[in-house]
Amino acid sequence: MTCLIIDDEILAQDVIEHYISRTEGLQLVAKCNNALQAFALLSKQEVDLVFLDIQMPEINGLEFIKILKQPPKIILTTAYTEYALDGYELNVVDYLLKPVSFERFLKAVDKARAVTPALPEKIVPVQQDIFVKCDGKLVRVQARDIRYVEGLKNYMILHTTARKMIVHGTMSNMEEELGVFGHFVRIHKSYLVNKQFITEISGNMIRLDQAELPIGGVYKPELLKWLKVI
Repeated sequence: MTCLIIDDEILAQDVIEHYISRTEGLQLVAKCNNALQAFALLSKQEVDLVFLDIQMPEINGLEFIKILKQPPKIILTTAYTEYALDGYELNVVDYLLKPVSFERFLKAVDKARAVTPALPEKIVPVQQDIFVKCDGKLVRVQARDIRYVEGLKNYMILHTTARKMIVHGTMSNMEEELGVFGHFVRIHKSYLVNKQFITEISGNMIRLDQAELPIGGVYKPELLKWLKVI
């Protein structure tokens, strides 16, 4: 089973990493210091088993589980007993109290191996939303409501049909994430637009309702080809 460790304590990470290395059939994929790092990783790569701390900054482990649409098998690792019921209500595999012994770790792993993955539904709905970091929180945004994205170094402005949101991240990562929906295109190093809101292209400018944005020279041929203009 491929494994991911999510814990803001480096020493706790090292203990679980050592136990994984001693256990046949387990492979460590990555270690994350917080839920935001883990969410970014899981959006690009699937893992079989997550060792998840509960008390972490910004987003705790239980909140993180609720965010995931299809969470992998999860074993909670924590120094606090009071969250056990909450954890099991979220269908975690096991609940390990720190300091975790190797014997107890092995029992939890055996439970994870015994869990049969749920069969996929015949019809799997296409994901139509993304999560962005805004004001220290992960906020769900419907992709269809994003008119365009404006890049500002390490920040971006999401111009949606309802409001503007200043979010953390880079344009390249946002372009990759929105690319799966098939109707977003890069028109400039600082702009990513939703095809559904384009109303007019004139010269090196593109109009989305009341917004008028520049088209970068290197992006224009690909933009026109993507719009099937040429």
